[in-house]
Amino acid sequence: MRTAILVMLAASGVWGQTKTMRSALYAAAGPELMEFDVDVANATLTKRGSVMLPDGVQEAFPHPSHKYLYVTWSDGVIGKLVPEGEKSPHGVTAFKIDPKTGALTQHGDPISLRARAVFLSVDVDGTHIVVANNDPSGITVHAIKPDGTLGAQIPQGPVDVGVYAHQVRVDPSNKAVILVTRGNAPTATKKEDPGAIKVIDYKKGILANRQSIAPNKGFGFQVRHLDFHPSGKWDFVTLEKQNKIYVFKRSADGSLGDAPLFMKDPLDHPIGKGGQALSTIHVHPSGKFLYAANRGSNGGENSIAVFTINQETGEPTLIQDADTHGIQPRTFSIDPSGKILVVANMTATKEVPACLSVYRIGGDGKLEYVRKYDIETGGTRTLFWTGFVGLP
Repeated sequence: MRTAILVMLAASGVWGQTKTMRSALYAAAGPELMEFDVDVANATLTKRGSVMLPDGVQEAFPHPSHKYLYVTWSDGVIGKLVPEGEKSPHGVTAFKIDPKTGALTQHGDPISLRARAVFLSVDVDGTHIVVANNDPSGITVHAIKPDGTLGAQIPQGPVDVGVYAHQVRVDPSNKAVILVTRGNAPTATKKEDPGAIKVIDYKKGILANRQSIAPNKGFGFQVRHLDFHPSGKWDFVTLEKQNKIYVFKRSADGSLGDAPLFMKDPLDHPIGKGGQALSTIHVHPSGKFLYAANRGSNGGENSIAVFTINQETGEPTLIQDADTHGIQPRTFSIDPSGKILVVANMTATKEVPACLSVYRIGGDGKLEYVRKYDIETGGTRTLFWTGFVGLP
């Protein structure tokens, strides 16, 4: 069946059915957001076109109706807020998704942000987007109008946003927002900034402090990304510099246990001389398997770690580290049917181009490499994001 590729998860964070369904894949290099047709049966991609954003694409997330895609963009400059009233190099643009092809058409005017948004999500009822700013760390909520276009920012009271927010997800209950704050590793001149998972009350666009999860007071806890298990029992997170996967117990309202149930390594062998830093994490639509991206530097390993998940306890067991056939897999995505996985290898060198690597997912969860598609980045761009979106 022909599909199109957008790189994305279901907006609610809960995986859908595992039968083959029509979907689209998107991949971003700099300001260009590329659209691909996908043939799930043959695990092939065909570029059909692209749209241009005002600056580099950071992240995208679909409306729960899958009729719209919200894309955040930035010049990448961090460390300061744009003064009120000044033109900003950061923003979010809404696109309408063609239900037959997955092609994107700008939908309404973009909104401006006062800082770079490293991530955004849409709430479960599709009435608001929630945006995470990394430096300065922050969170904002913006209305979605009934026609899917973007509206005004929602005023908020004080909210604990930690240090260096790196991801924001709306809990499937729609009662909480999870802000993943990475902190910062120590340097020769600066002490470590602690990381934390902030569970924030959420009601009709309004935020309020609820819970901060920070084992060891957040030191050695550089948490980066989170995903939900479809059963509602557990949340899975990656720790970037510690190169670990933690599993937390989840309550019905989105609250989490203060300490991890399990702590797992994403490699079954010593790291060696190269550096390792985990990035994106995704649960398979069936809830049986877990995938996380190993990013290597200076000779480290670039691979997708594959785990089975114990359905009674939530414990992951590593069964495979699949070579990504590229460098720095910052993002990857699983198609809604759960049959193929696509990795965006971000970095290009003279010897190794940036690329999209395509895998079949076996019945045992293991990945079978099929092919890769080199992406021209012109030496100045990176293949920063990719994601699947089911077509309405």
